[in-house]
Amino acid sequence: RDLKHLWDQPAIQNFHLLVWLYSILSFLPWYYITDAGQKKALSKRIKARSTSGRAEGPYRSVDHFDSLANEDFPGKDTLDKLFDHAVQRFGQAQCLGTREVLSEENEIQPSGKVFKKLILGEYKWLSYNELDLAVSQFGSGLAALGQQPKGTIAIFCETRAEWMITAQACFRRNFPLVTFYATLGEEAIAFGLNETGVTHLVTSVELLESKLKSVFTQIPKLKHVIYVDQKKVSPEGYPAGLSIHSMQAVQELGTMPENSPQPSDLAMVMYTSGSTGRPKGVMIVHSNLIAGMTGQCERIPGLGPKDLYIAYLPMAHVLEMTAEISCVTYGCRIGYSSPQTLSDQSTKIKKGSKGDCTVLRPTLMAAVPEIMDRINKNVMSKVQEMSFIQKTLFTLGYKYKLEQIKRGYDAPLCNVLLFRKVKKLLGGRVRMMLSGGAPLSSATQRFMNVCFCCPVGQGYGLTETCGAGTITEVADISTGRVGAPLICCEIKLRDWAEGGYTSKDKPNPRGEILIGGPNITMGYFRNETNDQDFFVDEKGQRWFCTGDVGEIYPDGCLQIVDRKKDLVKLQAGEYVSLGKVESALKNCSLIDNICAYANSDQNYVISFVVPNQKKLTELAKQRGIVGTWEEICTHPDMEKEVLQEIKLERFEIPLKVHLSPEPWTPETGLVTDAFKLKRKELKNHYLHHIERMYGGK
Repeated sequence: RDLKHLWDQPAIQNFHLLVWLYSILSFLPWYYITDAGQKKALSKRIKARSTSGRAEGPYRSVDHFDSLANEDFPGKDTLDKLFDHAVQRFGQAQCLGTREVLSEENEIQPSGKVFKKLILGEYKWLSYNELDLAVSQFGSGLAALGQQPKGTIAIFCETRAEWMITAQACFRRNFPLVTFYATLGEEAIAFGLNETGVTHLVTSVELLESKLKSVFTQIPKLKHVIYVDQKKVSPEGYPAGLSIHSMQAVQELGTMPENSPQPSDLAMVMYTSGSTGRPKGVMIVHSNLIAGMTGQCERIPGLGPKDLYIAYLPMAHVLEMTAEISCVTYGCRIGYSSPQTLSDQSTKIKKGSKGDCTVLRPTLMAAVPEIMDRINKNVMSKVQEMSFIQKTLFTLGYKYKLEQIKRGYDAPLCNVLLFRKVKKLLGGRVRMMLSGGAPLSSATQRFMNVCFCCPVGQGYGLTETCGAGTITEVADISTGRVGAPLICCEIKLRDWAEGGYTSKDKPNPRGEILIGGPNITMGYFRNETNDQDFFVDEKGQRWFCTGDVGEIYPDGCLQIVDRKKDLVKLQAGEYVSLGKVESALKNCSLIDNICAYANSDQNYVISFVVPNQKKLTELAKQRGIVGTWEEICTHPDMEKEVLQEIKLERFEIPLKVHLSPEPWTPETGLVTDAFKLKRKELKNHYLHHIERMYGGK
C-alpha cells in the first residue's frame, strides 16, 4: 500500500510532466541527427503503382518500375556463379558457424518426464575458402558415386552447415536437389522419393534411424544414403543393395569433372509441408531463385559482411533457404541454431547456460509469427512478476514509446533504461527481423518494435513464388500489412464474387492475389493441377494464383484479408472465414493456438484451442477449480470461460470449444514447420470431439 501510495495520481502526473519536458528538450536534436523527418516521408510515400491504371492492377514497385531484372550481380545468372563470386570476394572471411556440443545430460522433471539438456561451447567457423573446398570435394564424391548431372538427389536433414554444403555442391554440378521437411511423415517422404526417382539421399544419423530406416524397402530406386554426422553407422538392418556412407568418406572419393548448369535448368524440387493433403514438389529453376533473392535483398538495407544471421528455421522452407543463400552471396556470417537452443530459456539449454542468441549476438533474424507470439507472451509474463514500481515504469515507458513509434519516431532513453535487458534475449544487436509463413498480428509487431528496438519486415510469398512477393519497407510504420511488390515481381487482384471480394470494393480494391514475374516457378512435379494454379499471359510472363485474398492500399501496399480455402458456408447461408476467426481469437490472452472448424450442414462454428497454461491455471484457481492440467482443460466451466473472451460477429463466434492440454508442434504432425495449421490432420485428430460438439455424442 505504501508503494502504491507513492504512485498515486499526483505522482503519475509529475512523471508525465517529466516525460513531456524530456521530449521537448531532446526531440529537436534527435529529430535532425537521425533524419526522422525523411524517414517519416518514406513511410508515407507511394511504394507501388498499377501499370494498367486499373484498380485490379498489375501493381509494380515504383523503385524499379520498368525492370524486373537482377541488377546486383550482372552476369551471375546461376546459383553456382553467385557462390563462386562470393568466394572470390570474401575468401578468408568467416562464413558458416556451428556451435560445439561439449556434453549431454538427462534432466528429470517434477512430472517424471526426462528432458535432454545440452552443454554447448563456442562457435567454430568455416571460411568461404574452406566452404568452397568442402563443396568441391562433396560434389566430386557424389559424382564418383554415380550421381548424374540433371539427375535428382534428395536431402532430408535438419538446418545445419552440411545442408548448405550439400546444396552448393548440387548447384555447382547441376544435380537438382529434392528437399523435404525434417518433420514430414514416413508416408510423405516415401511418396516424394519415389515420385522424383532419386538414387542418392543425404540425411542425418538421427533422421536415418528414427524415420528413414523403416521406409527404405518402399523406395526401390534408392542406392546410396549419405549421413552428415561425425559418427559411424552400422550397415546392419538396411536393404540389400543400399549403400550407407559418411559425408567425410564421400568427400575423399576423388576428383571428377564438373558440369555447370544453365539459368533454365532445374535447381530444386521443394516439397511443401502440405497444409492440405499430399505434399507437392515445386519445380524451381536457377533463374527463379536468383530473381526471388534479388527482390528480397533489396528490402534489407545495408546487407553485407558486417551482418550475422542466426539460422534455425527449416532449410527445406523457401524463406529460410533463400535467406541463407542470400547471406552467403552478400558476405554475411551464418550461425546455426535450433528452436530448442535459440535462447537461454530454450528447452535443451541447461539452466545457467547460454542460448545461441546470447553467444552469437545476431544482427538479422527470420521468424514465423508463432515464435514471435511466444517471445511476446514470455516477456509479458515476466513483466507481471515485477514489483509494482517496476511494472508501472515498464508500462508507462512502453505506452510512451508505442505512441512515438506510431508517429514515426523513437524513444532513445526508454531503449537504454527499459528495453536493453529485453533486447538481450535475442543477443542485443538485432537490427531487422523478417516475419513470414503466416499473418503477424499488429499487437505482436508493435511489441517487437517497442521491446527489441528493431523494425519487423513482414513478408508474403509462397514456395511457388520462391518466397518472393512482398516485404514491408524498413521505413514503413504501418502494421497488419505485408508491403509493396518486390522489384522481381508484380501483383494483381482477381475478383472472387462468391467470397464477396471485388476490385470495386470501397475504400480499397480486393480480390484473389495473383503474383507474376521471373520468380514464378515451373509448376508442380508430375501434377495435374498446374493448369489451374499457373498460367502465362499474352506477354509471356508466368503467373501463380495464390488462393489468398488481398486488399491493396492507395500507397501500393498489400494486406492479406482472407483465404479462399478457409471459407465455409453455414446451413443458414452465412459465409464464415476460419482464418479471420482464428486471427481474432489469437489475440485472446488465454489462447496460445486455435483452429476454427465449421461443417456446412451445421449452423455454428466450433474450435480446438491450445490454452495458455499459466493464464488458464490462474483463472481456474480464481474459480475454485483444482486438478491436473489435463483436468483443468477438460472442465466444462473452463471451456465457457474461454468462449466468453471471444468478440466477433454472432455467427462467427465458436459456440463450443475443446481445450487441448498438448501443444501443437511440427513433431505432432498437426502444424507445418512454419506452424501453419494442418486442417485435415486436426480434423481427424479431434474427430470424436467434433461429433461431441455438434451433438453427435
